[in-house]
Amino acid sequence: MAALMIQGTGSNVGKSLLVAGICRAATLRGLSVRPFKPQNMSNNAAVTQDGGEIGRAQALQALACGVAPHTDMNPVLLKPETDVGSQVIVQGRRWATVKARDYARLKPQLMAPVLESFNRLKSQCDLVIVEGAGSPAEVNLRANDIANMGFAAAADVPVVLVGDIDRGGVIAQLVGSQVVMDAADTARICGFIVNRFRGDPSLFEVGYRLIADRTGWQGLGVVPWFSRAALLPAEDALDLRAFGSGPVRIACLALSRIANFDDLDPLKMEPSVRLEMVRPGQPIPGDADLVILPGTKSTRGDLAFLRAQGWDIDLQAHHRRGGRILGICGGYQMLGKSIHDPEGMEGPAGSTDGLGYLDVETVMSKDKRLARVTAQHETTGLSVEGYEIHLGRTTGADCGRPFARVNGAAEGARSSDGRVQGSYLHGLFNADAFRSAWLSDFGAGSSGYSYQNTVETVLDELAAHLEAHLNMSSLLEMAGACR
Repeated sequence: MAALMIQGTGSNVGKSLLVAGICRAATLRGLSVRPFKPQNMSNNAAVTQDGGEIGRAQALQALACGVAPHTDMNPVLLKPETDVGSQVIVQGRRWATVKARDYARLKPQLMAPVLESFNRLKSQCDLVIVEGAGSPAEVNLRANDIANMGFAAAADVPVVLVGDIDRGGVIAQLVGSQVVMDAADTARICGFIVNRFRGDPSLFEVGYRLIADRTGWQGLGVVPWFSRAALLPAEDALDLRAFGSGPVRIACLALSRIANFDDLDPLKMEPSVRLEMVRPGQPIPGDADLVILPGTKSTRGDLAFLRAQGWDIDLQAHHRRGGRILGICGGYQMLGKSIHDPEGMEGPAGSTDGLGYLDVETVMSKDKRLARVTAQHETTGLSVEGYEIHLGRTTGADCGRPFARVNGAAEGARSSDGRVQGSYLHGLFNADAFRSAWLSDFGAGSSGYSYQNTVETVLDELAAHLEAHLNMSSLLEMAGACR
C-alpha cells in the first residue's frame, strides 16, 4: 500500500481541491484510491453510508475516487458551535463538546482512532492520499499533533507541501516553513507544489528554482488557477459568494455558524437563478423572490445573530410583499414558534422564541439524527435523495402539511398558503427533476441542467489540469505507487 500526504503552508491554500484532483487522476490511471484527512474542522458535513458524518471535502474526494464516503476517511471532525467550543466527532459519531484549550489535552487520545481508520483504509486500496489541516509551520501546535506532521510521523507517510501564490509571498511561505519546523519533520517533506498561479508561469521560473535550492525539496509543478473549481462543492463558508444573473432572485442568509451550505450548489448553477449571500450588516434584497435560512451548527445562537442583523425585520417585509421563505435544518427550526434546549446541547440551556412563520416547535435532545434518505416531495410527487443531520425533533400543526414524505412518514412543514416551508432534508436540490419543477413555481423554464453530471465532468477536468501541470509520475513515485 502506498500513501502520500498533502500539507499546506496555511489554511485555504487549495489542499482539498488538489487532493480531489490527485485522487481522480490516480483513479483514471487504474489505481484503487482512497482519501483521508485525520482531523478536519468544518460545519459542512456529509452523512456516510455507514451512518456517520465526515467533512464535506472528504465526501467529494471519495466521489473523485469512485467510492462511497466512509467515516474512516475523516476520523476526527471538529464542528464549531457558538459559546461552547466545538463538537468533536470521532469516527463519525459525536464524542464530546469542548473548548479549544480542552481539546489540546484530548488530542493524545485521538491518535489511536486516527491510525485505526487509516490502517483500515490502506488495507482496501493501492493508494491513500492524505490531506493535512492548517499548516505544519504552526509549530506551537506540534505537540500531540494528529493533523499534520504528528500524523505523518506516526503513520510514516511522506509529505508534499503546497503554497498558494495567489495570496502572495509563496517563496516565504515555503522556505519559511522549513526554517521554523523541526529538522525531523522537514526531512519528511519530499516535494513542493506552487498552487493557484495566474498569468505566465515562465515569470516565476527564478522563484521556483530558488525554493528548490533553498529547501532541497523537489518541485512538482506550478498549478495555474482552476476557475471551474467554483462548480464543485465548497467546504469553507468564506468561499460562498454571489452567483448567476438569472431572473429568479434567491437570497441566502450567511449565518455565523452556517452549515451544510453545499445545499446551495445546484441552485447557483441554474441559468434562471441569481443566488446571493446576504452578509452581516447587509439588508435582505427587497426584490428577492425567495429567502433561504440555511443549516446552522447553533440554531439558537444563530437566531440571535439573525436578529442582531435586523434580518427578522427584513423577513417580515419580504413576507408582507408576498415573498417566499425556505428553512433547511436549523433554518427550519428558526421558522417555528419556539426552540427548547433543556440540556444545553448547543449552548446555555433554555428556550428561545422562534420567528413564528410556522406553527411548530423544536426540542433539542442528545439523540442526533444521521441518515441518508429517499423522500417524495409532497406537492410534486418527485423523488429526492438527500440526508438528515441534526439535533432536535420538530412537531406542530403545520407538520400536517409536510414538505415531503420519507417511507410514508411526514417530513418538514408548510404554512397554510405554502409560502413558508421548512425541511430537514439536505441535498434536496441535487435532484434535477425536482429542482426544475420547484423553480418552475417562480416562473423559471426547464434548463435541462444536470448537477451530478457537471460535478463528475469538472472532476475529470481537474484531473487533466493536474496531469498537465504537475509531475504526476514523480508524485506517485514519492507515494510508492507507480502506474
